[in-house]
This record gives sequence, structure tokens and C-alpha cells, in this order.
Amino acid sequence: MSTLKTVLVLCTGNSCRSQMGEAIINHDLAGLVRGISAGTRPQPKVADGAIAALKLAGLPTEGLHPKDVEAVMGDAIDLVVSVCDNAKETCPVFPRPVPRIHLPFHDPHG
Repeated sequence: MSTLKTVLVLCTGNSCRSQMGEAIINHDLAGLVRGISAGTRPQPKVADGAIAALKLAGLPTEGLHPKDVEAVMGDAIDLVVSVCDNAKETCPVFPRPVPRIHLPFHDPHG
């Protein structure tokens, strides 16, 4: 049995883009990849618009909550995907080398 690869979707507030990325990865790549998300400066809650968009797409939203990137530093992360320029610039150094890609998305929140 193989171990799932873990993809961290990183944003600044971890309230919209990265949460949506986590939900999409976990839905569309279930059994192949585990998606997690975090923020460099997490907001208090997931944006209502992100929850509404995910529900509209038929994706589960339970369990989604903003997390500081420090909370996932101990996870075995196989890839970091930054989805905003600020997160790309402030992405921390992980305990082991982790490949990174930057896929900037316009912030749909607000």
C-alpha cells in the first residue's frame, strides 16, 4: 500500500483560495493525494463566499478552518503550492526540502 502524497496549499489568510484548493484536491484527487491548507497570517474563519462557492459546486466544507502554517510544519509535505504573491514571498523554510510551485489566483474574497 502506498502512502498518499500531501500537497499544502498556502495563502496569506487561509480563508478563501487555499481553503477552496484544499477542498478541491481532497475531492477530485481522493485516494491519490491529501490536500491541506494553511496561511502565513490566518484569518479567524473561512470566508462565507468560499463556503458558498464550494457548496454550490457540491464539494464538502465540513472541517475547513484557517490554520497557521506553523501548525503543519511537522507534516510530511510533498509539495507546497502558493496561491498568492504574499504567501510566495513569506513562505517559511520547512524542516526538509519541499518542492514549491506558485499558481497565483485573484482573491475572490470581497
